[in-house]
Amino acid sequence: MKRLLLATLLPALMVGCADPAADADPAAAAPTAGEQAADPVADAEAGDPLLAAVAGEWRDPSNVARDEFRHPVETLQFFGLQPDQTVVEITPGGGWYAEILAPYLREHGQYVAAVVDPGALEEGGGRDYQQRAKDSLERMLAAEPEQFDRANVVAYDPANPVFGTPGSADLVLTFRNVHNWRSAGNAEAMFRGFYDVLKPGGTLGVVEHRAAGEVADDDESGYVGESQVVALAEAAGFEPDGSSEVNANPRDTRDHPNGVWTLPPSNNHRDVDDGSVFEQIGESDRMTLRFRKPG
Repeated sequence: MKRLLLATLLPALMVGCADPAADADPAAAAPTAGEQAADPVADAEAGDPLLAAVAGEWRDPSNVARDEFRHPVETLQFFGLQPDQTVVEITPGGGWYAEILAPYLREHGQYVAAVVDPGALEEGGGRDYQQRAKDSLERMLAAEPEQFDRANVVAYDPANPVFGTPGSADLVLTFRNVHNWRSAGNAEAMFRGFYDVLKPGGTLGVVEHRAAGEVADDDESGYVGESQVVALAEAAGFEPDGSSEVNANPRDTRDHPNGVWTLPPSNNHRDVDDGSVFEQIGESDRMTLRFRKPG
C-alpha cells in the first residue's frame, strides 16, 4: 500500500518543481538535498521523514489526490521545514496540511493548529461555522492518535490574534487564507500576530491565490495581488526571503464566474456550465512566498 501511495507522488514531485529562473531570489531557488533526490520512493523507504509523512497511509485519499496541485514536499522544503521545529499553521481548515505536519513533527518538534476562537465572534458573525471547523479538526486529530496525539490546537481572536508565547515558533505557515483576512479587515493584525509568535530569524510561509494585479479589500474573487501580500508582511516587520513558482498554474485565467471557487476542488459553477473547462485548468494559480523575521 505504501509503495502504491508513494508511486502516486512521483508525477507531482516531477511536475511541481520550481523554475529557478522564475524565482525572485536566485539563492533561495537552489534545490535542497531533498529536491535533488533521483528516486523519491527509495528515499522515503530509506527514512526521509517528509516523504514518509506525505506518503502516510493515514492521509485521506481525497487529500492525496490533490498533491499534484498543492506540491506539499516542494512547498515545505522551500519554507525550510525541519523535524525539530515548532510550527504554527494558521486556520488549517479540514486538516490537509495537518495530516502531513503533525506526524512529521511528532517525535522531535511541535505542531500547533491555530484556529479561530468561536467565542470571540458575535452571533451571526461566523461563530457557528468556526465552531464546526474547530470541532471537525479536533475530531480528525483524535481519530488517529498514533500520528496526531501530540498536536496542539490554539484558539485565537481574529481581531487581536495571539498564536502562542511570543518568540516561541520557528515557522508560521498559512495556506490560502489572506483573502479572507483582507475582506474581514483583520489582515494587518494577523500578520502582526505571526511576527510576534516567531523567534528572531524565524520564517513565515504564505501560499495564496494570485491575482493578476492588486485587488480591492472587498474583492470577492478569492485572489490577492502578490505585491499586496508582500506589503502586509513588510508592514508587520518581515523581510522578504524568497518566492517560488512551485504552486503556479499558468492555465488559470483568474476570470471565473465564482472566483477561485469555480475551480477544483470547490467546482462551484452552474450545472449548465461546461465543467470540463475548469477541470482542464485545475486548481488556482498560487503565489508561494517566504518571509523572515529579522534577528
